[in-house]
Amino acid sequence: MLTLVQRQLLRYAVVGVASNLLCYALYLGLTWLGMNPKLAMSILYGLGVLQTFFANKQWTFEHGGAKGAVFYRYCTAYGLGYVFNLAVLYLLVDRMGYPHQLIQAGMIVVLAACLFLAQKFWVFRAPAHAATLKESP
Repeated sequence: MLTLVQRQLLRYAVVGVASNLLCYALYLGLTWLGMNPKLAMSILYGLGVLQTFFANKQWTFEHGGAKGAVFYRYCTAYGLGYVFNLAVLYLLVDRMGYPHQLIQAGMIVVLAACLFLAQKFWVFRAPAHAATLKESP
């Protein structure tokens, strides 16, 4: 039997793999057609955020709370991830000359881990009173 965290991590992986495979394929296609890698990443990052919000809220973390504050935290976490992703592309691709395809693939993995932790402990956290209610006899 899986623990809650294991189940959430597995579901997060399913949502993330499906979303990232689609977005990375689109990224490769757009850059192959001549689009700037940072522009392609920017467009697809936004698409990925929107596409995964509802799956992660309802299925991965089974969060029943209001969407407004949760969506704000979700967008904030992903916004910080976006800035980090953009900075790494700038540093490693533009300044150091590494291939954007490899750097972006690596960033998908790094950001996935960081964003899981952000969602687990901040975005979709249970309200403080929920823990108290579960501990009551």
